[in-house]
Amino acid sequence: MPTSFAVTWDYRCPFARNVHEHLVIALEAGGPWDVQFVAFSLDQPHVEEGQPAVFDQPDRYPGLLANEVGIVVRDRMPERFLATHRALFDARHRDGADLRRREVIAPVLESAGVAAADVFAEVDAGWPLEAFRKEHMGAVDGHEVFGVPTFVLGNTATFVRLMDRPDGDATKAVSTIARIVELLTGWPELNELKQTRIPN
Repeated sequence: MPTSFAVTWDYRCPFARNVHEHLVIALEAGGPWDVQFVAFSLDQPHVEEGQPAVFDQPDRYPGLLANEVGIVVRDRMPERFLATHRALFDARHRDGADLRRREVIAPVLESAGVAAADVFAEVDAGWPLEAFRKEHMGAVDGHEVFGVPTFVLGNTATFVRLMDRPDGDATKAVSTIARIVELLTGWPELNELKQTRIPN
């Protein structure tokens, strides 16, 4: 039986890109895990207590759009999700694309084999924003998740920051995710491990 875990994402975070690129390449190479991809808003933790949630005022938070797009592809076109997920991260962090704009996201979707018009029709239907709200708040309420990328395995949630990407190396990607999972399952007593400075 494959190990099941969830991992949060927001396309704006470079560290989420690192982890999710490892995940995508590892899964495409047959990595033996059941992974749930959970959308998380990096805007919502900065909303002051008592103020409306970002999900209640999406026009003020156009950064929500890319994650809504990811949710649509994940839930309606799952066979295209991994390619789309990686393409959106690449567009933001490799190409510097502004994923707050539909006209920027559309060619990214098309390049991943997804009809942009179909995706935006689903976004306009409203359900992706509500799914986004549910996933984000569920991660916060259920596991005290505060950011991305966070691995949720059973009752344990662990923020993981990787400093590298696999650069197309499937063996490295599988090994990296396997090491993370082994650490989370085999040594849950480890609460924090962080270098004081980034090596050159």
